[in-house]
Amino acid sequence: MSERTRGYALFGAVALLLLVVAPLALPAFRLDELAKYLCFAIAALGIGLAWGQGGMLTLGQGVFFGLGGYAMGMYLKLHDAGGDLPDFMVWSGVEHLPALWGPFRNPVVAIAAVVVVPVAVAVLLGVLVFRQRVRGAYFALLTQALAAAFVILLVGQQGLTGGTNGLTNFYDVFGRDPEAESTQRTMYFVTAGVLGVLYLLARQLVKSRFGRLLVAVRDGEDRVRFLGYNPATVKTITFAVSAGMAGLAGALFVPVVGIISPSLLGVVPSLELVVAVAVGGRYALAGAILGAVAMNYAKTSLSEQWADGWLYLQGALFILVMTLAPKGAIGLYHQLRDAVARRRGPSVQVTVKEEVPA
Repeated sequence: MSERTRGYALFGAVALLLLVVAPLALPAFRLDELAKYLCFAIAALGIGLAWGQGGMLTLGQGVFFGLGGYAMGMYLKLHDAGGDLPDFMVWSGVEHLPALWGPFRNPVVAIAAVVVVPVAVAVLLGVLVFRQRVRGAYFALLTQALAAAFVILLVGQQGLTGGTNGLTNFYDVFGRDPEAESTQRTMYFVTAGVLGVLYLLARQLVKSRFGRLLVAVRDGEDRVRFLGYNPATVKTITFAVSAGMAGLAGALFVPVVGIISPSLLGVVPSLELVVAVAVGGRYALAGAILGAVAMNYAKTSLSEQWADGWLYLQGALFILVMTLAPKGAIGLYHQLRDAVARRRGPSVQVTVKEEVPA
């Protein structure tokens, strides 16, 4: 079986597991949790593309996740208000709807903003940063500082963003009750479908000529520049695609979980996504998805029993992976598979030599 056939077969098996087995086997509460994990997996897929394929360690993916989430949340709050001010604005003493909120009355504008706004911010940042050849740890710290500043901005604008509480208490999601089991099940299928489509598109991008150029930029940016290509353009496009994925993830997260707040977007949540990608395997797109789902499941399961120790365990796991298995779980699997193949190789050759004279 060829590598390509094996990949499509594995994708089909995972799709069957998510779309058929999980909805039948899991209760509504656990299925809703899995939908939340898949939202994080979409954001992690973007990190896998930017960091694993392009070498851009982004520690501020929560910014783009939040932009998409707040764009969706603003529409839902305006729809619930029915032409009046959203509830948190009334509590904050706001008398007139801020101009920033006006366009989000239209669902088309809101859905478009979910992707367009994060992509626009990423393009602006990429043009300013990559043209100055900022990379490595400096780029990582810059994105981390952006995430911290974004949270401070959101918390400080109580009447505009809901402050620390964020946007919550949604009573209608595109004409459906968000608390109804049928709505939660529908959102699960939508999230799983979006993840599958984005994975296939990202995989196609990586396999394309642009993807090979992206890996070349990761491995030797100066060499690519000497060959006549512009690494800044390649990195900006990839960074923007990654931001768009995070925006979609944030938009799906809002109806799935029912809240978007600064606590979900800051430095720590962004670092958790990076840790998940590293554990799963940053050089493989499937590894980013696997790591996000596995780490968030572990966080939910272990924090219920050991709430104070989860962060220490997560940090220790990240250190162990980066020192002992830098290619993550997927890389470790490939190493074991290659080792088994090498062991079987000599025995197969001996058998062939013995049968030839006969």
